[in-house]
Amino acid sequence: MRALRSSPRTDARRLPRGHGSPEAAGALPTAPAASPPPDWARDGITELGRMDPDFAGIEPRAGPLPWRRRDPGFPGLLRTICGQMISNQAAAAIWGRLSSLPGALDPAGLLALDDDALRGAGLSRPKVSHVRALASAVAEGRLDLPALRAAPDAEAIAAIAAIPGLGPWTAQVHLLFGFERPDVFPPGDVALAAGVAHLKNLPERPKPKALVEMATAWSPWRSLAARLLWHHWRHATGRPAGEAP
Repeated sequence: MRALRSSPRTDARRLPRGHGSPEAAGALPTAPAASPPPDWARDGITELGRMDPDFAGIEPRAGPLPWRRRDPGFPGLLRTICGQMISNQAAAAIWGRLSSLPGALDPAGLLALDDDALRGAGLSRPKVSHVRALASAVAEGRLDLPALRAAPDAEAIAAIAAIPGLGPWTAQVHLLFGFERPDVFPPGDVALAAGVAHLKNLPERPKPKALVEMATAWSPWRSLAARLLWHHWRHATGRPAGEAP
């Protein structure tokens, strides 16, 4: 991922794209309204604001953080693949078409669909290959998502990222929204880099390595930091509140 050189203040209206963002891995427009954060997350947000006062100012400006969840199983990962590298609107449209295909939300059902059906839903040729790789791994038991819900973060991320076409960002986002882990941070997410730069008034967006180092200060609540940064960036760019997944 290439870090952008433009000022995060003057560049705030540019919509971040690139290697992932739950901005791009969004929910359908008809998805139900988000619930408030659970008690553990609200406590964590309070603690995070004490650790870094910049986070304490996000909700007073942007409004309450909506708490979005994603299916922890196959459909949730399938949804994240749809959102890779494209805008939120495009991802939502593709997901709407894909999820309406008979059997598409079941690994065996998806494998039974031909490429023309998947391409007709809007998936690119590489993404057709990627969703088939995911479905095969789940159907054959090589990727045991229920078991991974109890696995350590690093183990779960490595298992998901090993599937062709998924990679670390997809795995980290799935742990964050599907498994609702408290301390996962996807440093390759361009919207997070933009949000940090804007919040901290940095001269440019931090690259992934620098973002990893910055995020260590927010542990054990890095997932909450990510949610708040996405929330802040949407507010800064004038988009409606509400996380995409």
